[in-house]
Amino acid sequence: MSEPAILAIDQGTGSTKVLLVDVSGRVRARGSAPLERQTPQPGWVEHRGEDILASVQLAIDDAMAQSGELQVVAVGISNQRESMLLWEGATGRAISPVLSWQDRRTVDLCQRLTDAGHGELVRRISGLPLDPMFSAVKAAWLLDTYDPERRLSTDLRLGTIDSWLLWHLTGEHVIEAGNASRTSLVDLTTGQWSPELLSVFGIPWEVLPRIVDSVGVIGSVRGVGGLDGVPVTGVLGDSHAALFAHAGWRSGVAKATYGTGSSVMTLIPEGAPDSDGLCRTIAWRLPGEEPALAWEANILSAGSTLTWLASVLDSSVEDLVGEAAADSAGVVLVPAFNGLGAPWWDPAASATVTGLSLSTTRAHLGRAALDSVVMQVADVLHALRAASTDLDVLLVDGGMTGNVDLMGRQAAISDVRVEVSTTAELSALGAAHAAGLGAGLWTMADLDNLPREYEEITAVDVSVHLHSQWRDALRRSQGPGRESTTVESPTHPSSTRKPNAREDAES
Repeated sequence: MSEPAILAIDQGTGSTKVLLVDVSGRVRARGSAPLERQTPQPGWVEHRGEDILASVQLAIDDAMAQSGELQVVAVGISNQRESMLLWEGATGRAISPVLSWQDRRTVDLCQRLTDAGHGELVRRISGLPLDPMFSAVKAAWLLDTYDPERRLSTDLRLGTIDSWLLWHLTGEHVIEAGNASRTSLVDLTTGQWSPELLSVFGIPWEVLPRIVDSVGVIGSVRGVGGLDGVPVTGVLGDSHAALFAHAGWRSGVAKATYGTGSSVMTLIPEGAPDSDGLCRTIAWRLPGEEPALAWEANILSAGSTLTWLASVLDSSVEDLVGEAAADSAGVVLVPAFNGLGAPWWDPAASATVTGLSLSTTRAHLGRAALDSVVMQVADVLHALRAASTDLDVLLVDGGMTGNVDLMGRQAAISDVRVEVSTTAELSALGAAHAAGLGAGLWTMADLDNLPREYEEITAVDVSVHLHSQWRDALRRSQGPGRESTTVESPTHPSSTRKPNAREDAES
């Protein structure tokens, strides 16, 4: 007798993971496959679209080989967001590389649009700052490169990773609402493509996918062994999926994912003021309901900071972490390798190391790298509190959360209860939950009652000077014209800028 199950695909920056989840919410099988990325020039980060499809197929095959008596009745997808590519509508062939969310080739374009006065309009309509991370400037670059006269608009397809996968799995040119909101092209008040923003970025609507709900039947899989005819019933961006898996609809809950970068996300409480340092985004959109809006802060370098330093020191990340000193002895690392993300949004910032002395050791550098992750998240949590968000608990996931000392420092510096999920692959699990909801296997009440296990972290002692040292190092890293900008700190909540009347009305 076969058992129904959900197959959840999590297509990430460095790999694709697949879970098979039964109707009790238990993970029954896992599959994975690596994904290469290319860096053809400094600041350029790419994937090949075909490599992403191959990685997904390998991970599906891996999981299905362990399926036993399970019968897949629904498919869910979570995906790296903001990454974008261009393909032919007739053949499905990628004609461009995938520009990764990490790609920074559009810094100059962002500056030109800012100088032209478009920054305020983009933030007001889309909820996002003008930054190379988001998809609109990638879309403009792709079209300027491959169709500069915009003559092929009816023949080309533009999309994020969920769109690319859905095209090849189902033949539908669609994009999930939360992923669409990460493009800087969606009007958050309507949940649809904004004519004003399409004009600003020079994007013809003909190349764009149709925006769909996060759950419900989006299409049926075709041409994939063992999945032919199975409906895709849930799609979420990876950070959104992790929040969904954490039951992030509950009040007072924020989640932080510690990976290559880091994402901190929580639903926006009613009446909250706007925030310069935080993004407004669609967390998910359920059928017949208004979109659930979230604050999100994106930190560009977290785990990648440790990878970089380990390479420089000819070490491994494991050895670097294991040998880290208890205190950095005044050394501070600001990992602005590709500028600074939230809450600073300074694409011109430079990576800096301050406080070096003749007594500095690799152990001090290791601690400074770890503290840079903690401090960036702490600054985001400060911005959330300044935006009238009550935080009862920070639910954390991702590979770095296995470091109990790191999480203990996060709890101490941020003055928040930190709980670590004991379940791996939270993004894939969130996609499974969304797909199960979309397939009618669960209700929201059922999802709310699913078992979730966490370990509460005990705060550890940290240097009383860490906040001021971090603040000073941030000032030194800031780009031209921003050196005198006041750096807000969790120890100085009074420095938070109050929104003016116009901004209050717009929010």
